[in-house]
Amino acid sequence: MENQLAKSSEERTFQYQDSLPSLPVPSLEESLKKYLESVKPFANEEEYKKTEAIVQKFQNGIGEKLQQKLLERAKEKRNWLEDWWLNVAYLDVRIPSQLHVNFGGPASHIEHYWPPKEGTQLERGSISLWHILNYWQLLRKEKLPVHKVGNTPLDMNQFRMLFSTCKVPGMTRDSVINYFRTESEGHCPNHIAVMCRGRVFVFDVMHEGCLMTPPEILRQLTYIQKKCHSEPDGPGVAALTSEERTRWAKAREYLISLNPENLTMLEKIQSSLLVFCLDDGSPHVTPEDYSQVATKVLAGDPTVRWGDKSYNLISFSNGVFGCNCDHAPYDAMVIVSISYYVDQKIFESEGRWTGSDKVRDIPLPEELVFTVDEKVLNDINQAKAQYFKQASDLQLLVYAFTSFGKKLTKKKKLHPDTFVQLALQLAYYRLHGRPGCCYETAMTRYFYHGRTETVRSCTVEAVRWCQSMQDPSTSLFEQQHKMLEAFAKHNKMMKDCSTGKGFDRHLLGLSLIAKEECLPVPELFTDPLFSRSGGGGNFVLSTSLIGYLRVQGVVVPMVHNGYGFFYHIRDDRFIVACTAWKSCPETDAEKLVQQTFRAFSDMMQLMDIAHL
Repeated sequence: MENQLAKSSEERTFQYQDSLPSLPVPSLEESLKKYLESVKPFANEEEYKKTEAIVQKFQNGIGEKLQQKLLERAKEKRNWLEDWWLNVAYLDVRIPSQLHVNFGGPASHIEHYWPPKEGTQLERGSISLWHILNYWQLLRKEKLPVHKVGNTPLDMNQFRMLFSTCKVPGMTRDSVINYFRTESEGHCPNHIAVMCRGRVFVFDVMHEGCLMTPPEILRQLTYIQKKCHSEPDGPGVAALTSEERTRWAKAREYLISLNPENLTMLEKIQSSLLVFCLDDGSPHVTPEDYSQVATKVLAGDPTVRWGDKSYNLISFSNGVFGCNCDHAPYDAMVIVSISYYVDQKIFESEGRWTGSDKVRDIPLPEELVFTVDEKVLNDINQAKAQYFKQASDLQLLVYAFTSFGKKLTKKKKLHPDTFVQLALQLAYYRLHGRPGCCYETAMTRYFYHGRTETVRSCTVEAVRWCQSMQDPSTSLFEQQHKMLEAFAKHNKMMKDCSTGKGFDRHLLGLSLIAKEECLPVPELFTDPLFSRSGGGGNFVLSTSLIGYLRVQGVVVPMVHNGYGFFYHIRDDRFIVACTAWKSCPETDAEKLVQQTFRAFSDMMQLMDIAHL
């Protein structure tokens, strides 16, 4: 009886899902007030007055009707945004998602027990996979702890999308297929796909009801690698996933029409727990410079990863790792959680397997050999050509700033995330001579199926502070005062956005209601200031805090003349991943990162001024 009681009181991963609050619809007046504030840094007086009039007209006219419709929708759906967001942000997008939408990141095992070392790829890969599969089993058994803020549980739904999940291309809209089930829900796929030199293999990770051990996984990986290294390369069907979405959908339909077996094989990849990518590259990496490995993870060989999979684990020949993930089914915190779990396990075990070396009699991996013809091979070559052209245009840097980190910023009573955001504002202002409209991710997981909201970090307060930093006549006292005002403003915005009081998703909802009702696009959304301030996904700075752990991430910019700027914060350092397009003459990731590091030092000096 005691045992049963202990068991029933244990929290299950998804147990609070039904009791989470619905996503609220903010007040129209509040949202429009915040929107007006957010456009101020990008307007002169005349432009601002014009936009103010447009907003007023919207609020008293069509806006009110759209708000009513949105409130009605929210009564019927626990998350009025969920389906819309998935479609608009991901599934309707036609540009190639592997480079433009996916996110990735290098693993930081190199900083402790797994420095780059040739000949370790398979052994380390089998240990890494084993830890990942243990995490999968925790999820299956619902033993993964519920994320909470204080005692408040957060939505865990996105964790269902980590394994056995894949995006499938459509002519005008893609779809996400998820095969994951918890143990209480029933059977779930238990095979992984392995890609090597243009070929694809699958094998079950369970044998006679037990998870394979690292030596058993190693045997499977060794078999695959030997086969691929002693025989000709495969056609590289995976490269098709890097194509423009409608083209990939057509290529996929054609592939299936060649032979129905091709569909069976595609479904095996789609339903696999994850894709393990054996990459022949040996990227250079040090704890202070992850640029080369991050570039290979985000923009590497398209024939050894399935761009539509929710989880591609990439294993390089020098024993360095990374992952590349489709963004549609979940946000970065899911992959951050599992990456941290694996990193901790590798750290605890000093990167070794200490269990039994016994290998059971396990069936060998099965190769998925697609039926292809000239047209498919042409499609693959075309996909690779467009992908490599885009990839070669990407400038990507991941550098560590090691003078100080979270410890010192907290000691000075400065929020570490806000510290980075304001440093970035100053860096952009110094580099480009103007404010940069900025998207920072806030999570809305307090609510049922909540995902993200936009914090617009470029505030009037931030711009005033940036201007004061560039004005030699401004006293240090005044600069510090303006900086602290900018901090307070940013902290409040982050709190508002996380608690359902942001305005970007609200405005999106109102515009989509207008579309659904076949109404003309309200002037609010065609006003030049709407897109100039970042509306409609036009942010020149696309940013996100990856967290306070040893986990890194990186994305490409949202717009051609913009930057992707992801960062994580540790006690003693800030690690920044910055991207830009080389073909844009006005952006330079290297310069932006150096200016950001300079801003870190300048801000800390402001706080060190003794007489303040």
